[in-house]
Amino acid sequence: MKPVTEPEIRAAFVNRTKGEAKRLHVPRDLADRPWADLDYLGWRDPQAPDRAYLVTELDGRLAGVALRGPAAPSGQARRSMCSICLTIHTGGVSLMVAPLAGGAGQQGNSVGVYLCADLACSLYVRGLRSAGPGARLRESLTLEEKIARTVGNVAGFVAKVAGGGRS
Repeated sequence: MKPVTEPEIRAAFVNRTKGEAKRLHVPRDLADRPWADLDYLGWRDPQAPDRAYLVTELDGRLAGVALRGPAAPSGQARRSMCSICLTIHTGGVSLMVAPLAGGAGQQGNSVGVYLCADLACSLYVRGLRSAGPGARLRESLTLEEKIARTVGNVAGFVAKVAGGGRS
């Protein structure tokens, strides 16, 4: 992913009004992010741990989605798989829900995805972060193919949110 600025991030949200996007917490460490190793920018709001945000490129433009998830792990150490990067975690996957864009979202409609709770899918796929033994399945895919799959999964999710749930 190419480096992005705070104004670009705020302008990218598809399921937030301009006012809401202006008020949301954007990470202050954007310059320090490992951009070359990121397929999307994901972060949790430190002031509201149940809120998370994801920004990626979709159809040549930045697209951001606001997510809601559990504020803290449920306490159950259940093994779950992230739907985006296919990493298996013990207690480290959360159901994240995004209001749909436009009128559908205003009516309360949403779409969910099981996602790495720390939103670090890109780093897990590349082996730069470990979720522990057995976290990555043995696959015959190359690293480039795994990255492409992750990018496709993120794009598919964001497209569902941006398109009001149509796929």
